Amino acid sequence: MAGKPKLSRRRFLQASAATLAVPTILPSGVLAQPGRPGANDRIGIGYIGLGGMGNNHLRPDAVALCEVDANRLAEAAKRVEGNPFLCKDYRYLLDRQDVDAVMIATPDHWHGMQTVHACQAGKDVYVEKPTCRTIQEGQAMVNAAKRYRRIVQVGAQGRSHLNAHAACEFIRNGQLGRISRVEVWHENNWTGGWGEDTAPPPELDWDLWLGPARYVPYNPLRCHFNFRWFMDFGGGFIRDRGNHVLSIVMWCMNQDHTGPISVEATGAPAREGIFDVPVTMEVKWEFKNPDWTLTWSQPGARYNNIYWGAKYYGDRDTLIVSGGDGGCDTEPKAKEYRPPADGVHVPRMPGSQNDAGARHRQNWLECIRTRARPVMSIDIGYRVVTLAIIANISYLLGRSLNWDPVAQRFSGDEEANRFLAQPYRAPWHL
Repeated sequence: MAGKPKLSRRRFLQASAATLAVPTILPSGVLAQPGRPGANDRIGIGYIGLGGMGNNHLRPDAVALCEVDANRLAEAAKRVEGNPFLCKDYRYLLDRQDVDAVMIATPDHWHGMQTVHACQAGKDVYVEKPTCRTIQEGQAMVNAAKRYRRIVQVGAQGRSHLNAHAACEFIRNGQLGRISRVEVWHENNWTGGWGEDTAPPPELDWDLWLGPARYVPYNPLRCHFNFRWFMDFGGGFIRDRGNHVLSIVMWCMNQDHTGPISVEATGAPAREGIFDVPVTMEVKWEFKNPDWTLTWSQPGARYNNIYWGAKYYGDRDTLIVSGGDGGCDTEPKAKEYRPPADGVHVPRMPGSQNDAGARHRQNWLECIRTRARPVMSIDIGYRVVTLAIIANISYLLGRSLNWDPVAQRFSGDEEANRFLAQPYRAPWHL
């Protein structure tokens, strides 16, 4: 692979500056694009990131693969028919005309930049949750999807689970009455270890793995799956697993296009080891119009022996919705409920009850053809991860914060607002 990709850094940076200036609200539907794949046309998909979720998404008809770990790239290539294009720098993949859309399953600190660049390159995008690392990144992603008229689906597959649909219809049709609070819990808390800083293995391009994140030495406890437990790359359980269950909560509460007015988070880091995210965490968000409270408890007490989920408290009844990803479940009363003809109905994607991930991907592919709005569009994914982002900021500052969900900034708190963006390591820039 010789030479420099045509979609150069300079071209990306120039386009990124323009992207940040456009409005931040994605319309309910996006216009059809000339030359989009027809009903019977093959959609050429490129895969960026081939770890756990990337491998889960990978299909034999992939046209291009990108991964900074040469061993992972080689293993993924064995699962693909024909001779897919292989690279470790995603910009080469985005420059290809046979790539219509990309599935991004890189560590969180790459999501914003790669999604924006894919939109600029004219590709539709499926980006894994959590949507982004900062508020600035999330806004840029929403802006890019709107400016370049791209279909961008966030990989919070609970939105495609039939049990989540049932819970949403049960709640949105008033079966619980007026809901005053929702309690979210997660039992796990990873305490980490020390590991040793060392030279990266020869198959891994550590500099490219870091990308826009600040430089830190290679450590096996920082890399691959463990990126979740570092603020530079992830953001802990509340951003990782929490994103699934919080997505369902915001959907059930009809809050997809707004957010809380305040947040207060407390917690504690691991007593030893190199992980720097909180291993215990309590969060409270307050919402207005309607007034209700959302809480996160980690590790939280189990309900009915369920180790993560949410409990909704109404003035008529309560409901438990466990999980929020492909293993979402709820109580029989919600699963058996059928809304009236003039009630609230949520779209039911076809497919197996036990494979929400496949339905979620299929919804994205169908929307690429029709240019309809996907079930977990980028603007919704951004609003969901905002809950975790501002909770982590409250935790780091050690105080409660007032949030303006319209301006998408903290109210009268410039110290907190400085956390809404993070500097990128040169030469990367958004």
